[in-house]
Amino acid sequence: MPQFSVYRNPNPDTRGMYPLLLDVQSDLIEALATRVVVPLSPAAAMKGRRLGTLTPPLAIGGRQYLMLTPQLAGVPVRSLGPRVGDCAARRDEILAALDLLLTGI
Repeated sequence: MPQFSVYRNPNPDTRGMYPLLLDVQSDLIEALATRVVVPLSPAAAMKGRRLGTLTPPLAIGGRQYLMLTPQLAGVPVRSLGPRVGDCAARRDEILAALDLLLTGI
Protein backbone atom coordinates (compact mmCIF):
# COMPACT_ATOMS: atom_id res chain seq x y z
CA MET A 1 0.00 0.00 0.00
CA PRO A 2 2.00 2.96 -1.24
CA GLN A 3 2.18 6.05 0.93
CA PHE A 4 0.05 8.93 -0.39
CA SER A 5 -2.37 6.60 -2.17
CA VAL A 6 -6.00 7.71 -2.19
CA TYR A 7 -8.83 5.26 -1.42
CA ARG A 8 -12.60 5.47 -1.60
CA ASN A 9 -14.27 5.67 1.78
CA PRO A 10 -16.66 2.68 1.92
CA ASN A 11 -18.26 3.77 5.21
CA PRO A 12 -21.86 4.81 4.45
CA ASP A 13 -21.97 6.98 7.59
CA THR A 14 -19.04 9.20 6.58
CA ARG A 15 -18.48 8.92 2.83
CA GLY A 16 -20.91 11.74 2.03
CA MET A 17 -18.68 14.32 3.71
CA TYR A 18 -15.40 12.40 3.30
CA PRO A 19 -15.59 10.39 0.07
CA LEU A 20 -11.83 9.77 -0.09
CA LEU A 21 -9.08 8.81 2.36
CA LEU A 22 -5.42 9.72 1.90
CA ASP A 23 -2.97 7.12 3.24
CA VAL A 24 -0.09 8.98 4.95
CA GLN A 25 1.56 6.00 6.66
CA SER A 26 5.11 5.07 5.71
CA ASP A 27 5.57 2.06 3.44
CA LEU A 28 8.20 0.80 5.90
CA ILE A 29 5.47 -0.28 8.31
CA GLU A 30 2.94 -1.64 5.84
CA ALA A 31 2.77 -5.00 7.64
CA LEU A 32 0.45 -3.48 10.25
CA ALA A 33 -3.25 -4.27 9.98
CA THR A 34 -4.01 -0.54 10.17
CA ARG A 35 -3.19 2.53 8.10
CA VAL A 36 -3.02 6.18 9.13
CA VAL A 37 -5.29 8.19 6.86
CA VAL A 38 -6.52 11.74 6.43
CA PRO A 39 -10.04 12.28 5.09
CA LEU A 40 -10.47 14.33 1.94
CA SER A 41 -13.58 16.46 1.54
CA PRO A 42 -14.80 18.10 -1.67
CA ALA A 43 -13.44 21.66 -1.65
CA ALA A 44 -16.87 23.03 -2.60
CA ALA A 45 -18.43 21.44 0.50
CA MET A 46 -15.96 23.28 2.73
CA LYS A 47 -17.33 26.67 1.57
CA GLY A 48 -14.00 28.49 1.73
CA ARG A 49 -12.99 27.14 5.16
CA ARG A 50 -9.48 26.25 4.04
CA LEU A 51 -6.84 26.61 6.76
CA GLY A 52 -3.77 27.35 4.62
CA THR A 53 -0.93 24.88 5.10
CA LEU A 54 -3.03 22.66 7.38
CA THR A 55 -5.63 21.79 4.73
CA PRO A 56 -3.96 21.77 1.30
CA PRO A 57 -6.09 21.32 -1.80
CA LEU A 58 -5.53 18.11 -3.77
CA ALA A 59 -6.86 17.23 -7.22
CA ILE A 60 -8.08 13.66 -7.64
CA GLY A 61 -9.93 12.51 -10.73
CA GLY A 62 -10.31 16.07 -11.97
CA ARG A 63 -12.02 17.24 -8.76
CA GLN A 64 -10.67 19.44 -5.96
CA TYR A 65 -10.57 18.13 -2.39
CA LEU A 66 -9.21 19.52 0.86
CA MET A 67 -6.96 17.40 3.04
CA LEU A 68 -8.56 17.59 6.50
CA THR A 69 -5.34 17.04 8.41
CA PRO A 70 -6.81 17.68 11.91
CA GLN A 71 -9.02 14.62 11.36
CA LEU A 72 -6.09 12.22 11.01
CA ALA A 73 -7.12 8.69 12.03
CA GLY A 74 -6.03 5.08 12.12
CA VAL A 75 -8.27 2.65 10.24
CA PRO A 76 -8.12 -1.08 9.57
CA VAL A 77 -6.71 -1.88 6.12
CA ARG A 78 -9.81 -3.96 5.42
CA SER A 79 -11.99 -0.85 5.78
CA LEU A 80 -10.34 0.99 2.89
CA GLY A 81 -12.19 0.99 -0.40
CA PRO A 82 -10.55 0.71 -3.82
CA ARG A 83 -7.47 2.77 -4.62
CA VAL A 84 -8.50 5.68 -6.86
CA GLY A 85 -5.48 7.96 -6.96
CA ASP A 86 -1.98 8.88 -5.92
CA CYS A 87 -0.80 12.15 -4.37
CA ALA A 88 2.93 11.34 -4.15
CA ALA A 89 3.66 14.33 -6.38
CA ARG A 90 2.22 16.55 -3.59
CA ARG A 91 4.46 15.00 -0.93
CA ASP A 92 5.91 18.33 0.24
CA GLU A 93 2.50 19.93 0.86
CA ILE A 94 1.16 16.80 2.57
CA LEU A 95 4.18 16.56 4.88
CA ALA A 96 3.99 20.30 5.62
CA ALA A 97 0.37 19.84 6.74
CA LEU A 98 1.28 16.87 8.94
CA ASP A 99 4.29 18.71 10.35
CA LEU A 100 2.14 21.72 11.26
CA LEU A 101 -0.41 19.45 12.96
CA LEU A 102 2.16 17.44 14.92
CA THR A 103 4.90 19.96 15.70
CA GLY A 104 3.34 23.35 15.10
CA ILE A 105 5.96 24.33 12.52
